[in-house]
Amino acid sequence: MSHRERWIPVLASAAMLASAPVLANDKITLSFNERPPYLIADASGAATGLTGTPAAEAFKKAGIEVAWSKVPPNHQLVVIKEGGPHCAIGWYKTAEREQFAKFTKPIYRDKPTILLANPSFKGKDGDKLGDILGSKGVRVLIKEHFSYGPFIDSALEKYKPATTVSNGTSTQMLQLVGANSVDFMFVSEEEAQYLVEQSGLGAQSFKQLHMSDMPKGDYRYIMCSKQVSDDVIAKLNKAIAEKKIK
Repeated sequence: MSHRERWIPVLASAAMLASAPVLANDKITLSFNERPPYLIADASGAATGLTGTPAAEAFKKAGIEVAWSKVPPNHQLVVIKEGGPHCAIGWYKTAEREQFAKFTKPIYRDKPTILLANPSFKGKDGDKLGDILGSKGVRVLIKEHFSYGPFIDSALEKYKPATTVSNGTSTQMLQLVGANSVDFMFVSEEEAQYLVEQSGLGAQSFKQLHMSDMPKGDYRYIMCSKQVSDDVIAKLNKAIAEKKIK
């Protein structure tokens, strides 16, 4: 047997192991990125918050052991795409993501998205999103690889405003708004006040704009790799179903 031939069974075995489904009794690595009030790490390293707490409760009720992992959002996507025993908390479900991931039932629904804007921005509370995005010279700050939900994503595609793309934290992004480098950024109503406080610039440095045509917020889900078995997803869904999401 040649040196190359001796390695064939080993490589085949490794490939089979990599593609094996993740079963209900396997430990799941559950990733999150701290983003108050959605995701906050407690003293043990577990996630709490608007999406962290219901996710933790779902795994506990389903009897699925987890290993908590704090991972930046972009890397969470990489890990999910690579497969294995991995899930991530609080993601929107999109057609693109469904190509490489599985989703549970929703664990939370956002309030309507608002704009956190520089005070010099001429947009007004109660305006329509299309009117704002279509206004001349508007400068929009968006997060890299981030979906803002179908309504906003499609509006950005339709009006194609000048955009600045950031891979920074929400607090870092707000600094750009405060510095008038951009006109506004999209945030959930839940986190707006927290971000303003964290910016250190004071409430007078920003204005919050509610769009008259903005729909109710989108659902957030637990997103898992394709290798996480349907049985695991079913157990999580059963646990999630016990708490109705409005």
